[in-house]
Amino acid sequence: MSTAFSMTPLFRQSVGFDRFNDLFESAMRNEAGSSYPPYNVEKYADDQYRIVVAAAGFQEDDLELQVERGVLTVTGGKRDTSADNVTYLYQGIAQRAFKLSFRLADHIEVKAASLVNGLLNIDLVRIVPEEAKAKRIPIGASRTVLQS
Repeated sequence: MSTAFSMTPLFRQSVGFDRFNDLFESAMRNEAGSSYPPYNVEKYADDQYRIVVAAAGFQEDDLELQVERGVLTVTGGKRDTSADNVTYLYQGIAQRAFKLSFRLADHIEVKAASLVNGLLNIDLVRIVPEEAKAKRIPIGASRTVLQS
């Protein structure tokens, strides 16, 4: 028995929401995915967001952020510790490699990123261009004819 369900009935009365079907399907596939490293997605205002990734043990050089086609990817790689000449009696701080992906909504841009006290803060802002903002269309009393 398949747990997948069709979103087709929802799309009958909507236009331009084809991408939501893909989002729901990918969310269902990744539901049981890895939870490392833990992260928060925070909303501060209608147009300001922050992703906070627990990156304990990582330095700025170990982390990479990339935005491509509306997907923010956060990658962390383990440092080369062979030069440290350290033997761990117990190693509880996981420094394994990871890759997190976040699909950004339209007009969301990465404003800044910082690593403070083992937390990677990624500030996001929604910048809606003028041509994408809602416009009021006046209804004229006279009828105009479009000429081509």
